[in-house]
Amino acid sequence: MIKYDPKSLVAEEFINDEEIKATLEYADANKDNLELVDKIIEKAKERKGLNHREASVLLACDNEEKIKEIYDLAEQIKKDFYGNRIVMFAPLYLSNYCVNGCLYCPYHQKNKTIPRKKLTQEEVKKEVIALQDMGHKRLAIEAGEDPVNNPIEYILDCIKTIYSIKHKNGAIRRVNVNIAATTVENYRKLKEAGIGTYILFQETYHKESYEYLHPTGPKHNYAYHTEAMDRAMEGGIDDVGIGVLFGLDKYRYEFAGLLMHAEHLEAVHGVGPHTISVPRVKHADDIDPTDFDNSLSDEMFCKIAACIRIAVPYTGMIISTRETPKVREEIIRLGVSQISGGSRTSVGGYAEEERPHDTEQFDVSDNRTLDEVVNWLMRAGYIPSFCTACYREGRTGDRFMSLCKSGQIQNCCHPNALMTLKEFLMDYASPDTKKIGEELIEKEIDNIGKEKVKEIVRERLVKIENGERDFRF
Repeated sequence: MIKYDPKSLVAEEFINDEEIKATLEYADANKDNLELVDKIIEKAKERKGLNHREASVLLACDNEEKIKEIYDLAEQIKKDFYGNRIVMFAPLYLSNYCVNGCLYCPYHQKNKTIPRKKLTQEEVKKEVIALQDMGHKRLAIEAGEDPVNNPIEYILDCIKTIYSIKHKNGAIRRVNVNIAATTVENYRKLKEAGIGTYILFQETYHKESYEYLHPTGPKHNYAYHTEAMDRAMEGGIDDVGIGVLFGLDKYRYEFAGLLMHAEHLEAVHGVGPHTISVPRVKHADDIDPTDFDNSLSDEMFCKIAACIRIAVPYTGMIISTRETPKVREEIIRLGVSQISGGSRTSVGGYAEEERPHDTEQFDVSDNRTLDEVVNWLMRAGYIPSFCTACYREGRTGDRFMSLCKSGQIQNCCHPNALMTLKEFLMDYASPDTKKIGEELIEKEIDNIGKEKVKEIVRERLVKIENGERDFRF
């Protein structure tokens, strides 16, 4: 039997099948033990997180009164760490060439119906200008795994191109990278290129299912994929983002595995995941989500998000436009702190006036423009934030985490959110969005704790009105 060890660098030891099964048995045995559930909730109130066993008990508990307590606590913890800010980003698909055989992704090698496309640097430039003209400042670049068509040099060239483009008042200030597991040397190259977060979804932590779902290609290697974040950290990338594709396997197994991965990163590197993403399997070309019998309801999906938020209170949580506006509204309340807006999941989708569907990685359920999403968030009492200051001020890895865990990050993030929102309002917003935004900023300035900071923000807002850009704390 393989022994569970969160400090191990061996995938099957830090994501341990026997430990997960024992955890699920423990959760089933204790889900109605309200005395234990209360103790776990009390521990969660300390804002220091829960381990995978404790959080699994809460996820299994179906007592309505306790579920409401869990939701209320998740909402409060999210406010404590992230306030009412929602960070905005967009995915940018560079290439759908891929050598893997993943059964749930339309980019799989055997799919002959999807047109293959790879952006030239000139096309990357057009995409970035289109994204800047929407108002985006933060991108997550995506590409299939293909050492011939998408080598690391191509990814690095694209990052360089993205950062180089300054169109009107637009600028992409942070590029996060979501590409296949790679070598320490390649992670060093990505770090040198100035990336923000390295993101890699596990898809599923269940090894047998993982190998079945990835029958061919380099991604078939479970250990190499699962140990990627340790190599990324070794390569100097200190902000990493994890996630699973909910619906591929049993959600409770994935939930426990996800938290074990977060515990492993904290135990080995002293820094847990900068972000945790919660995507669900969705329809796409050649892919029918009903092929997977592990899909989960909207209600359970939201409960998972709430339990992640209280188990890993410091992490940023990400939801994409895979989800409908209704689901996004509920899940934001329960813990999500970053969302995409105006997304297109096709290669070269932003430069086209009409949304192309032929190269989409998945169907988009929230088709609203960025302006409409920003407007919706503000009406719901949130501050849409285009801030990238922490990354550019060197507040990454353990430096970011210490500020976040202590609550000190609010002193930077709240004013930065208001100033970047002001930029959006001046440069890109519709008249209605601008009106709502100006009122929101005026109201939110009063929530800045320090008078000196409040004074500086007011001065800078005037400067932004007069055409200056990119102020930050």
